[in-house]
Amino acid sequence: MTDAAAQALPGQQPAYPALRSAISHSVLMAVSFVMLYPILWMLAGSLRPADDLFGGNTSLIPSQVTIEAYKDGWFGLQISFGKFFVNSLIIATLATIGNVLAASLAAFAFTRLKFRGRAIWFALMLGTLMLPYHVTLIPQYVLFLKLGWVNTWLPLIVPKYFAVDAFFIFLMVQFFRGIPRELDEAAMMDGCSPWRIYTRIMLPLSLPVLATAAIFSFIWTWEDFFGPLIYISDTGLYTVQLALRSFIDSSGSTNWNALFAMSVLSLIPIFLIFLFFQRLLIEGIATTGMKR
Repeated sequence: MTDAAAQALPGQQPAYPALRSAISHSVLMAVSFVMLYPILWMLAGSLRPADDLFGGNTSLIPSQVTIEAYKDGWFGLQISFGKFFVNSLIIATLATIGNVLAASLAAFAFTRLKFRGRAIWFALMLGTLMLPYHVTLIPQYVLFLKLGWVNTWLPLIVPKYFAVDAFFIFLMVQFFRGIPRELDEAAMMDGCSPWRIYTRIMLPLSLPVLATAAIFSFIWTWEDFFGPLIYISDTGLYTVQLALRSFIDSSGSTNWNALFAMSVLSLIPIFLIFLFFQRLLIEGIATTGMKR
């Protein structure tokens, strides 16, 4: 026992753990500030006058606060920016519903149903995780072009209802394996079909992993730029990400203030999702693959 510990009063801990904790928190706060600095600078840039944006001032506190950039960004294009928010919301919501339903059904089949070649099909499904999106881009585009789906939202939504995201299937398979099979056997003794087992037992017990898949699916769809860029050319069908690109003019007359302002607004839905569903997100990630 050290002298400092020996001189400590009964029931009190030495001061070293408190000092160590203070240093750790200070380092974490400094690293967090460095990571958040670009976002904070973008927020400050959206509130600066246009002539003060690239004047060499790196301070996060604007010398003059103005909201003209938000007005210019919202009404600066041919269509109100609210239209693009609605488009992205519709696409992300429908894609999320399809991802959760299709992935949960596929995961239930892999974990609870017995069929020939189940291990082989599961291995092939996992193999698709190693295929880059660009490998299948041209065949998919040709298929959607022949179906007449190009310049519509269908290529961004319909495939999600066919369990095309192997990551979410694998995530749910790991979670479903932790649910005791005795529940299935008891339900079958009561006359439940596989569909009723899926809807009445598996889904209610899998709320954390379903919420995790829904959150990630919504965020990835909301932030997707490449997919809408390939399939959508009509301005009225643009998503938020494509609309942000419209502020960048190749002639050099880019409205950076409006771009920063609308970029800040585009982060609000993602921030709200993390704010309200972080408990389910952390629980779903923490319990996936654990035996219970």
